[in-house]
Amino acid sequence: MTDKSNILLIYTGGTIGMVKDYESGALKAFNFDKLLKNIPELKLLDCHINSVSFDVPIDSSNMNPTHWAEIATIIEENYDTHDGFVVLHGSDTMSYTASALSFMLENLGKPVIFTGSQLPIGDLRTDAKENLITSIQIAALQHNKKPVVQEVGLYFEYKLYRANRTTKINAEHFQAFASLNYPELIESGVYLKVSEEYLLPYVKRKKFKVHKHMDTNVAILKLFPGIGPAVLQGVVSIPGLKGLILETYGAGNAPNEPWIINILRKAKENNIHIINVTQCSGGSVSMGRYETSKQLEELQVINGKDITTEAAVAKLMYLLGNNVSVKLFKSIFETSLRGEIQEN
Repeated sequence: MTDKSNILLIYTGGTIGMVKDYESGALKAFNFDKLLKNIPELKLLDCHINSVSFDVPIDSSNMNPTHWAEIATIIEENYDTHDGFVVLHGSDTMSYTASALSFMLENLGKPVIFTGSQLPIGDLRTDAKENLITSIQIAALQHNKKPVVQEVGLYFEYKLYRANRTTKINAEHFQAFASLNYPELIESGVYLKVSEEYLLPYVKRKKFKVHKHMDTNVAILKLFPGIGPAVLQGVVSIPGLKGLILETYGAGNAPNEPWIINILRKAKENNIHIINVTQCSGGSVSMGRYETSKQLEELQVINGKDITTEAAVAKLMYLLGNNVSVKLFKSIFETSLRGEIQEN
């Protein structure tokens, strides 16, 4: 390896990889073998860029854990020969995939940066070029021959966020993502402004390990005024269900109706893990703060704290896939594994 960083670009699909056929006006997938020819600005970057693409690009609405495992496998196979990775992904489910990869890639010591765009790379007003170029710059960023970023990040519209802290907030604006409970890691302006205090700290890493089994026997239920027993009972009665993410009001509150507690108690007796997350965009669950969450605390429902729903889904699948025991599950879920929650 030379002094220049080796960056692997992984194209999974999504708007960023589309170009317009000016004869037909239709959008078509971009040939990433001709990346440098089509985006000559990349030649100015002080790094070597290799690329690999899914055989069939995936619309992010069709993304699932099988595709997550494919991304993880590509990183695993190229981990020793590359200094950083940039994953191009459709924006709709990017926070889910990026959150999942943060858990699947254990002892990660190199940057894995997710990015995409709201407009195709061939569009005159596209945001794709800036997102792509800066993501590669961040993936190649080193200090004292060590990567500045050693975690999974998501870069969009001048900001790098911790991936498992993000959520998509807008379908039209270039600023499509937000990290409402955690500050940005890097801000792009004339210079890259790195907030070192918010990055995961460098530690002497154990051996890099990839987890590819994610258990999908999970469900999400968002509470709403007027929800009845049949809805909750129907969800917890799903055959094979192992975990339920309950999106509650405010600081983790739910109606203090006896039927809710009775159904949840029976679900827990059947070893279904119940995770309490807030349906608010920002803020944290604080069970016991109000009377309407006291019953959930007494039931030993798992406190999701300030985790996003996307990260909660990924973490739940990850822990179930690793066969964490019922006895330890609550304690481990409430512990920050990849900087996804604030523990204090």
